[in-house]
Amino acid sequence: MWTIIVIIIFSVIAYFITDNLIPKLKDLFINAGLYGVDLCKISKEKIPEAIGVVSGCVFLVTIFLFIPIVFGNNLIDTRLFPHNEFAELLAALLSICCMLLLGFADDVLDLRWKYKLLLPTVASLPLLVVYYVNFNSTTIIVPVPLRHFLGSSVNIGFLYYVYMGMLAVFCTNAINILAGINGLEVGQSVIIAMSIIIFDILELGGEQQKAHTFSLHIMIPYLATTLALLKHNWYPSKVFIGDTFCYVSGMTFAVVAILGHFSKTVLLFFIPQIFNFIYSTPQLFHIIPCPRHRLPKYCAETDVVEASRTVIKKNDINVISGALLRILSLLHLVNKLEDNQCIYTNNLTLINLFLIKLGPMSEAKLTMCLLLFQCLCSCLAFIIRYPMASYFYDL
Repeated sequence: MWTIIVIIIFSVIAYFITDNLIPKLKDLFINAGLYGVDLCKISKEKIPEAIGVVSGCVFLVTIFLFIPIVFGNNLIDTRLFPHNEFAELLAALLSICCMLLLGFADDVLDLRWKYKLLLPTVASLPLLVVYYVNFNSTTIIVPVPLRHFLGSSVNIGFLYYVYMGMLAVFCTNAINILAGINGLEVGQSVIIAMSIIIFDILELGGEQQKAHTFSLHIMIPYLATTLALLKHNWYPSKVFIGDTFCYVSGMTFAVVAILGHFSKTVLLFFIPQIFNFIYSTPQLFHIIPCPRHRLPKYCAETDVVEASRTVIKKNDINVISGALLRILSLLHLVNKLEDNQCIYTNNLTLINLFLIKLGPMSEAKLTMCLLLFQCLCSCLAFIIRYPMASYFYDL
């Protein structure tokens, strides 16, 4: 327990370091050509991009400095040194560090989507190797309603490692897909991190105390540095975070999910991101035309944002795209306009869906609505994880 108190102290210091570094390094990023303009503002001033690398570096350095604290007592008598736990922490830091490097490379080089799917897979290999060496548990508990057909447990072998690799890919890209307005990426990451921390605290007295203590050692400094970043990324944003932050955040969540042995619970905290991914799938796979930017449309006269649209030529509609449009229309998930030649429909993101259902609003209000939805989904996740879990598993 004392290590948690120490990591909280370290994290408070990391918050103030990050908060002070960001404004001091802004001009350095702009001079290096890493800047952009906010498409949802009248002002076209230069705003530094990829600032997520600052919070990511402070986060990693904080954990590096914390290593002697965690393992200090065992350094005196190396016969009692917990090599397995040390390997887990090093693998976690290596994977996060890889994503920091690859994310920054993406911000600088603007890599194609196929590389964005490949890079998290490669970066997750240290995690999977350590999991194989230390645990190699590939047996899953079958939910109660399915045990009549499959039995109480099933060993899925290699497929479990495929699942964990896909989890890393999903986590690193899910936050990046639900993005585009001030404070949203960092805000949703803060809520997910807080949800994981609360879950860890609730489980500290259980059988997996070591795993949840490990998770807290990672998540507390992550939350501190992310809160400092949110201060500067909140509306009106003074910095853009870039893909670097999304990659580091996603891999951090994947690390605690895999090595903490609660991947299903972590996925519950990603309910909005899962919905957004499924909803976006027709455009992500280009079944429906996908513009480069699916940001909301900014109206300078009223200073509000409204749903952006994509154009579908009727001659290009095939069986699959036509069926998807009909399903989305029946579910009231799209707003369609059409003429003789084209169909105009909103871009398929949760952000645009909120604007369809709630109407045009200011960017700050839209961010607050989406983050409130994220909070409500986290509450739902805890309800599923605790009161409802007894319907599916033996507790």
